Amino acid sequence: MKSSNIIKTIAQKLFPFITLFGIYLILNGHLSPGGGFQGGVVLGTAVILLFLSYGIEATEQKVKMRCLSILEEAIILFFIFLGILGISTGYFFLKNFLPLGRAGQILSAGFMPLLNLVIGIKVAAGIFGIFYILFKYRGEI
Repeated sequence: MKSSNIIKTIAQKLFPFITLFGIYLILNGHLSPGGGFQGGVVLGTAVILLFLSYGIEATEQKVKMRCLSILEEAIILFFIFLGILGISTGYFFLKNFLPLGRAGQILSAGFMPLLNLVIGIKVAAGIFGIFYILFKYRGEI
């Protein structure tokens, strides 16, 4: 796939803004519409934009699929760890064990922002992984 310099430049300029918006959605998901899933999809889409504009070879050099797989597995383990922390504090799985802050502030929802972050990273890695496999093999498996 060959891409023009205009497309590459626009993708390169838009990437930080799309990434920042995805992080905003993840971190403010407990205060406004958004959250881990929506922010993760936006983050995954930012990487897919670079993938489509620069091609598969350049993306494979920047993003190692083995590292992406390890990241996904580590995030799942961290999610389970958060759930077990709820059990170990005398509650049930994924029970909030952190103190609540003042309403309307970033740290007002206990461990919900942390849970949104975990879900956002998992969804971003999953979205990019699915797109990568579909594009790379194109029905050749």
